[in-house]
Amino acid sequence: MDPLYPLYSIFSFVCFILVLSPLPWHLQTWNIGTCMYMVWTGTTCLIWFINSMVWRNNAIDWAPVYCDITGRIVLGAGIAIPACSLCIQRRLYFITTMRVTSSSEKDKFRMVATDICLCVVFPMISMALTYVPQGNRYDIFEDVGCSVGILNVWPAYPLYTVWPLVMALISSVYGIFTLRSFFARRAQVNQFINTGGGSISSQRYYRLMMLSCVDIVFTIPFSVWVLCEGIGDIQPFVSWEYTHADFSVIRTYPSIIWRSDKNFRQGVEWNRWNIIVCAIVFIAFFTFAEESRRKYREMFHSLCKRFCWSCGKPSKSVESKRRLSTLPSMFPSRKSCDLAFSAHPYCDRIELSKIPGVAESEEDLRAVPRNTNYTFTPQQQLPNKSSQQRYIETTEMV
Repeated sequence: MDPLYPLYSIFSFVCFILVLSPLPWHLQTWNIGTCMYMVWTGTTCLIWFINSMVWRNNAIDWAPVYCDITGRIVLGAGIAIPACSLCIQRRLYFITTMRVTSSSEKDKFRMVATDICLCVVFPMISMALTYVPQGNRYDIFEDVGCSVGILNVWPAYPLYTVWPLVMALISSVYGIFTLRSFFARRAQVNQFINTGGGSISSQRYYRLMMLSCVDIVFTIPFSVWVLCEGIGDIQPFVSWEYTHADFSVIRTYPSIIWRSDKNFRQGVEWNRWNIIVCAIVFIAFFTFAEESRRKYREMFHSLCKRFCWSCGKPSKSVESKRRLSTLPSMFPSRKSCDLAFSAHPYCDRIELSKIPGVAESEEDLRAVPRNTNYTFTPQQQLPNKSSQQRYIETTEMV
């Protein structure tokens, strides 16, 4: 029984939604590092959410192909997220030094291609190379799900384990140069950013800087801890055949087994909780920012206009009433009726209510006494007679 169920499932699914929600407007600025950070983090959160639901209270091999694919994606995210942080810090350095102003279209294309290689191509190559130190197809942990395990042999370090630390160290170097350049020419950088020279706002610039710095602070200590724990118990790499002798074996671990070992339990739990930490950090800086809230309001209004006409456009009844109120003067209004028939105490408003725009409410109908023997048509014109003659003729009709 997982003591954290359904807490982890809720966290992972909510993080998946909130991390990917700002993606559309980040794509407009072609900030590859930020966009791929969202894609890798959101995808990994979705994978762990599905795992926590499918393998709750069981360790059965339900989906072999799914485990093959998602296991590789989780391994790739371990390198891709530090690589995305490196791309973010690298772009901030170029903005701070104002190199983007002098770059041509060819240089901008080269910058985008470099970011794609770091955030997508390099993690995919590492995902493929982890097959070398991979001892078996994958492992299944009860309440956690399936994951690809890597043997603690020396090829695992240059092919996979050391790269998150390398990415974080390079990012820290870029961060130091960025901060030094920023404080050296702070006024120029602020003016450059506020005028749109870096294609991002000043608030987004500071949030990207904080996101990259927090990622460095988390990645470097964790990577150093993994290296120190692994190097002390490294195993010799005998041969390819020896390493992959039992590759088709799928090991399953009931929760009572893997939770009984403290170190093993810490490794398994941290392997799935570290992506939640990355997602929460990103959500804190970007998902609920002022820019994001404005975009959410625009999306809500656009959905209102698409599915609910009353939110964006007046209804047909309102439009029809508005058109009726602006009809030509050939249709008499209540005011014109009062002026024309002010001498007629028996003017019947019941019949006038049949004419649009004359008597449309109960208050209008109660304004004068009713007379069912008198009819009125709009085309009828009054003869040019005195008030006394008109009064006599009207009383005779009654």
